[in-house]
Amino acid sequence: MSGYRGQTWMDPFEDTLRRLRESFRTGRTRPAEFREAQLRGLGRFLEENKQLLLEALAQDLHKGAFESEVSEFSISQGEINLALRNLQAWMKDEKVAKNLATQLDSAFIHKEPFGVVLIIAPWNYPVNLILVPLVGALAAGNCVVLKPSEISQNTGKVLVDMLPRYLDQSCFAVALGGPEETGKLLEHKFDYIFFTGSPRVGRIVMTAAAKHLTPVTLELGGKNPCYVDDDCDPQTVANRVAFFRYFNCGQTCVAPDYVLCSPEMQERLVPALQSAITRFYGEDPRSSPDLGRIISDKHFQRLQGLLGCGHVAIGGQSDGSDRYIAPTVLVDVQETEPVMQEEIFGPILPIVNVRSLDEAIDFINRREKPLALYAFSNSHQVVEQVLHQTSSGGFCGNDGFMHLTLASLPFGGVGASGMGSYHGKFSFDTFSHHRACLLRCPGMEKVYAIRYPPYSLRNLRVLLAAMETRSCTLL
Repeated sequence: MSGYRGQTWMDPFEDTLRRLRESFRTGRTRPAEFREAQLRGLGRFLEENKQLLLEALAQDLHKGAFESEVSEFSISQGEINLALRNLQAWMKDEKVAKNLATQLDSAFIHKEPFGVVLIIAPWNYPVNLILVPLVGALAAGNCVVLKPSEISQNTGKVLVDMLPRYLDQSCFAVALGGPEETGKLLEHKFDYIFFTGSPRVGRIVMTAAAKHLTPVTLELGGKNPCYVDDDCDPQTVANRVAFFRYFNCGQTCVAPDYVLCSPEMQERLVPALQSAITRFYGEDPRSSPDLGRIISDKHFQRLQGLLGCGHVAIGGQSDGSDRYIAPTVLVDVQETEPVMQEEIFGPILPIVNVRSLDEAIDFINRREKPLALYAFSNSHQVVEQVLHQTSSGGFCGNDGFMHLTLASLPFGGVGASGMGSYHGKFSFDTFSHHRACLLRCPGMEKVYAIRYPPYSLRNLRVLLAAMETRSCTLL
């Protein structure tokens, strides 16, 4: 798409956005049948291009078939299937309780699409994190502009080349380019923006959206704490923490970012982590087909710099030619070191010592609210205490990010880790305007005249009693 016409710079997105807006105004996307057809097309795209996507994921992230199936394909297809099964029910007007003054009226919430929405996706799960929000946007009846990450370029190419063939192109488009092009795209007015990525870029997106008063969902990240109680079985904890920390080579926004435990638990946990890493990835993790690679040289260099923090207890090896960083555990880490100041987003796990549960909770609460928080303990009371005395986007006791596998739970952050949520019906709701509606018959004017001037104390009392909030029958 050329940006020049003669000697005049032309906006490369203007014609596309005009086409989508005109299509939305015709009402084309509103019928359930149209939405279902788009969702079925999305399912066919996944089914018919699975091998292409597998190869692209392997090229971009060295992601194996197991991790791709678990974290990319099955979740995306599950969301499509769920939306197709429930779309009619989700679209249905939702009756609400009424007071005495509205008993003869029809009161309901009507779910309507926002219009033309923008979905900006990241590189770490380049299929899942673009298709799952897309399911919600299509199910809700929107026209969609997709912006895949330019960093996961091989997967992005499959999406750009193949996905439009399966969707109605009068209502759907893919935007190409890096930060400069994304900046140009954000200058346009959208009716909703859904962004997944870093807090730094999230601020840029929110600033751009504010110029048009465009609502946003920001799926950001943060440093996800993992508290390990002294009464835990260290090997069980090590198995679970290592699996979730090193899955996708640690490039997961909800991965445990650091461990909080006592020095005594650390002495037992470190050898257990070594045992788990060896069992998972062998004596030479670099040769394991199950361990991914860092996405880019820039991210590799950033992570390599973090290896100098604290003391390397496990791993620490790296090779820039292969963007390989071994599964690593750091001990003797200080709160002020760089590895504790930014989201790691790689296969590095710092352990920070605390003397008590209260100190761990205080450590967590002094920092920004994370996207996820984990607590391991044989005591239900300890897990409950961490749950109720902290705040995070999601929480899991005695495991890693399994809460993400439930479409019945909302996924999203709080505070610096994001705003808004999605997955399952929450995705449909995110991309729908919930319109408050009340329908009244044109008659009964004598009854309703009690509202009009000249006012009287008697009429005021009657009106206030009629307007009192009650749990009246839904009609």
